[in-house]
Amino acid sequence: MHKFLRSVGFSNLKKIKDLEKILEEVVESYDEKIVAESHPDCLFAEFSKNYGYSCGITVCGEYDEENQFHMDHYFPFLRGTGITTQEQLAVERHASRTSYAGICDDIRIGVSLIFYIQNAGEYVSHLGKNDLFLENMPVTLSALASEGKILLPVQKDKEQVRIEQEITQNRNQLIAEARKGDEEAMENLTIDDIDTYSMISKRVETEDVFTIVDSYFMPHGIECDQYNVMGEIIECIDFQNTMTGEKIYDLTIECHDIQFDICINEKDLLGEPEKGRRFKGIVWLQGEVYF
Repeated sequence: MHKFLRSVGFSNLKKIKDLEKILEEVVESYDEKIVAESHPDCLFAEFSKNYGYSCGITVCGEYDEENQFHMDHYFPFLRGTGITTQEQLAVERHASRTSYAGICDDIRIGVSLIFYIQNAGEYVSHLGKNDLFLENMPVTLSALASEGKILLPVQKDKEQVRIEQEITQNRNQLIAEARKGDEEAMENLTIDDIDTYSMISKRVETEDVFTIVDSYFMPHGIECDQYNVMGEIIECIDFQNTMTGEKIYDLTIECHDIQFDICINEKDLLGEPEKGRRFKGIVWLQGEVYF
């Protein structure tokens, strides 16, 4: 069983036979289908079926010479909204199957974003045509959450918000210059980090850490596409899985000036999500690349 099936409303799946029936339904009554030539003797196929508001299951596999489909793997998905990032992109194939990971460096986050590519069929198709240009490629990120909590927002006035925006813009500019080899920018970033550490060390003695840090985005565990995130909820939509009836939340959050959608089962969320509050949780990062 895929760990994040529960995120799209399949938390009660216990038997392999039940899962197989669902996967068969995806292949037989799909909402989207992509077929691409992966190598001379086989065709790669991708079937996707929605089970709620832009979320569902994708089944991937190959057609053989006799036009018989053989499933290779499946994964739950959430289709995100808007363009999250548009940086230099690299794509790597997973060793054990025809699936791909994308990686890009976004200066707003400060770490390399590694995500599971949802539309592998399109990538395989363009790969066969040899017409891929991955520079400044638009990417829509989304995530499935295995657990999460709702936190109250940090109270700020307009002046505090303005100052923080200026600090963020200046830091992003310094990071961009440092990536080009500017030694002065590197030194300024080091000094800023020392000042930040000193400020946090003093404030944490009398304040809760979540009043000092209002958002973060950092790797979680040993799997490279899972992250621990916290950000402000910009929009909140709830809906039901069309098969199981389980209640699901689709949260649009803003984290380090990046907005993306998160899908989480009501059973795994502690607290009541509302616009303006903060979401904190463990997510599996996915992305749709506009090849």
